[in-house]
Amino acid sequence: MLTLEDRILQRVRSRDYTTWRAKVHSVNGCAQPIRLAGATQYQDATTGRVLHHHGGDILTPCGNRRASVCPACSDRYAADAFHLLRAGLLGGAKNIPETVTSKPRTFATLTAPSFGPVHTARTSHRGRRIPCRCGEHHHDADTRVGTPLDPESYDYTGSVLWQAHAGVLWQRFTMRLRRELAKHAGIPVRDLRHHLRVSYSKVAEYQRRGLIHFHAVVRLDGPEGPADPAPAWATSDLLETAIAAAVPAVRVETARPDGTRLALTWGSQIDQRRIQPATAAELEDEQGHISEQRLAAYIAKYATKGTGKSEAADRPIRSELDLEHVRVSEHHRRIMRTCWDLGGHERYARLNLRRWTHMLGFRGHFLTKSQRYSTTFRAIRGDRQAWRLADTLDRLGLDPGTVAVINDWRFQGAGYHSDAERELAAGIAERIRDHRKHQYHQENQP
Repeated sequence: MLTLEDRILQRVRSRDYTTWRAKVHSVNGCAQPIRLAGATQYQDATTGRVLHHHGGDILTPCGNRRASVCPACSDRYAADAFHLLRAGLLGGAKNIPETVTSKPRTFATLTAPSFGPVHTARTSHRGRRIPCRCGEHHHDADTRVGTPLDPESYDYTGSVLWQAHAGVLWQRFTMRLRRELAKHAGIPVRDLRHHLRVSYSKVAEYQRRGLIHFHAVVRLDGPEGPADPAPAWATSDLLETAIAAAVPAVRVETARPDGTRLALTWGSQIDQRRIQPATAAELEDEQGHISEQRLAAYIAKYATKGTGKSEAADRPIRSELDLEHVRVSEHHRRIMRTCWDLGGHERYARLNLRRWTHMLGFRGHFLTKSQRYSTTFRAIRGDRQAWRLADTLDRLGLDPGTVAVINDWRFQGAGYHSDAERELAAGIAERIRDHRKHQYHQENQP
């Protein structure tokens, strides 16, 4: 039987390897590409005459956001997320004016409450390791960090129900924030929309205990959005004060399986850092303010993490047998087991918890924004597709104004045909990534 190395060598020596490699390179070495068969025709928009025809088999990216599933598509998602966030922070692109930098803005982190003491790895301001409540000094890579000191007394049910309602908690927070702003301004909350608009973008990140927290950029605009100046009374101090008052006031009522009422709230830890202009050299200054440029990269990084830091699964759990064989820590397995069990309870049918068991009960999107914060993923991807089409037509010598594009592609499957192809594609993806990193460092040298 041939070894993997022999199979790779055999594939490299095959007749169609150069063509296959070009297809893989066109999707940046995607780990799970979609295979299509069909054709694209460029026709004269008036007469219907075929000007150019391209047919055969092609690959398209899988588009998965998680780096653990597809590093290549995750990089693309991170780049798109960066530009989306950067547009709302710096302006000057994507139809967002540069004046957004003068708006009241803050970077807020909202956390989950405690559902029982867990092992921690903390350091003092002097860099000394602080002992955990268990009496040991855990290092950062210790797998026990984030797990309960006493698993039997840890409130797994409460943590799963909190996670399932995290999106509702955020919605209630934004509603309460508007109330607090109106109250401090001395106007009825129903009239606030005539004075200002609360714009935001947020990213969910898993903590090691398996619960998410939200990193959010919150900005105050005028009623019409980013191009409209906020009223003079809407200051950064007011925004920070309103957030500090809104977070502890949020409350969502639900019930445990036995009918006992359960109040879901945010954690007591609220972190706010004022956003500084992009000229700031460091991620944070001595006052804890954070720069715009690095903040966009900082948040975009979390948008691609998915469940990586939670050690949860990359794919949905279909049965109890999957729960037994999924490769996760015992703590995360118990969270997933709780999700599965609660998902079979009629009381929680609307939460659809079994569908979200692999996400530890979190049912929301990892990156969301308000309508007027900045551009959209659709617009960014549309711009990229339009550029590619224009580049193709230019190379073919065709006039975009007179050409109709006719696509007829059929799904043939997903992934590569062999482990040898997967290994070769992974190598291609790694070389593309290294080349881009090298280019970035070359272009950004002082």
